[in-house]
Amino acid sequence: MAGPLGIRPLREADRDAWEPLWQGYLAFYETTLAPEITDASFRRFLDPMEPLHGLVAEIDGRLAGLAHFLLHRSTWAPECYCYLEDLFVAPDLRGYGVGRALIAAVETAARDAHATRLYWSTRERNAAAQQLYDQVAARSDFIQYRKRLD
Repeated sequence: MAGPLGIRPLREADRDAWEPLWQGYLAFYETTLAPEITDASFRRFLDPMEPLHGLVAEIDGRLAGLAHFLLHRSTWAPECYCYLEDLFVAPDLRGYGVGRALIAAVETAARDAHATRLYWSTRERNAAAQQLYDQVAARSDFIQYRKRLD
């Protein structure tokens, strides 16, 4: 890693540099999305009326990683919760603190929104990410269930 690491909100001009990171994230999780879903998500990150937010890590003008998060209401708290939905670091820049910095930036945004919880999930086999996650948060004992509705 050459220059200093900066974290900032995603901007419209980032689209071309953000796309390979997004596609890398989807490939890691062995999935694809229709282009119109990606387009809609990117537009939501830029819309101040949306609860969906995007941050990027930048080093020497290059996007090094991304974090997408959602602020939402909870039946268990008077304030909101923050769900860190997507976190990805360019493979050649892993191990330099980019993921940790993105999580910290999401935590700051969550605190600024008066969220009382920041949470995320990962695959059981994602041991590399879990090494970081175990350092910055407590592991939940919840099991996630999913049911497709389409």
